[in-house]
Amino acid sequence: MQASSTAGKTQASPPTTPPAQSQPRVVIDSVSKDFTVSDRKGSQPLKALDRVSLSINDGEIVALTGLSGCGKTTLLRIIMGLERATSGTVTVGDKVVTGCGFDRGLVFQHAELFPWRTALQNVEFGLEVKGVPKAERRRIAREKLELVGLGAAMDRRPNQLSGGMKQRVGLARALSIEPQVLLMDEPFGALDAQTREGLQLEVLRVHRETGKTIIFVTHDLDEAVLLADRVVLMSPNPGRVDHIFDIPISGPREDLFAIRGLDEFAHTRYEIWRRLMARVHENSEAAHGIDPQGRDRGGDR
Repeated sequence: MQASSTAGKTQASPPTTPPAQSQPRVVIDSVSKDFTVSDRKGSQPLKALDRVSLSINDGEIVALTGLSGCGKTTLLRIIMGLERATSGTVTVGDKVVTGCGFDRGLVFQHAELFPWRTALQNVEFGLEVKGVPKAERRRIAREKLELVGLGAAMDRRPNQLSGGMKQRVGLARALSIEPQVLLMDEPFGALDAQTREGLQLEVLRVHRETGKTIIFVTHDLDEAVLLADRVVLMSPNPGRVDHIFDIPISGPREDLFAIRGLDEFAHTRYEIWRRLMARVHENSEAAHGIDPQGRDRGGDR
């Protein structure tokens, strides 16, 4: 298995397009993001992302993973338009992202449903904002709830839904506006293993039926390899694309248990884990004042 791209520790990562027949749906071009954080020493600059570049094809599923603090959620929020990049651009279709738009839908880590609304009314919310007439938005909301397997729970309020059902409502809400790109920020991280696997299968089924481009953040390497066409491993301090792994699993992914037994799955997961552990080791050495060659840097501080 070969990775499609690598990025140096001190150089910007070049735009990377996978060998596919479809056209790029999302193009991230040299995106950087700076924050200002406050501590006992006063205000300090923090570079969350440094010249991140990536190209994602129409209909592709891409996972963003890496150590905590590597900027994967920040990057997802910039794609969504919830954050502005300090420099660089994100293009979705033929439009540069300058804020939120109906061409992108977001599924949060927690469903973030309105407690006073039913499941159906929660799914209708984005359509209301979009200005869709009531009868039409009711029809669309019902259709999307049926798509995610919640046709019998449309009239329930969030306090009558399980955690997995709430996430299905969140998925239906994101799909209701017919986005070009579906973004998901660790959508299954708070769920138990059985519920999580059920929703992973649901996402794969929705992808088969809609062909949506999907970008999701996860800390779960199994999940990344099971669902994605490519896994983007990011490195922290500052956030950069460290390595991009093509997932060599072809055909429908309907039996996740069987996929876990494939040599391709085990090998790819191991390669991602091995590279991730190398970054953990590097960060530990840096925290103790040791450079990658093992020399003590204490006198240089």
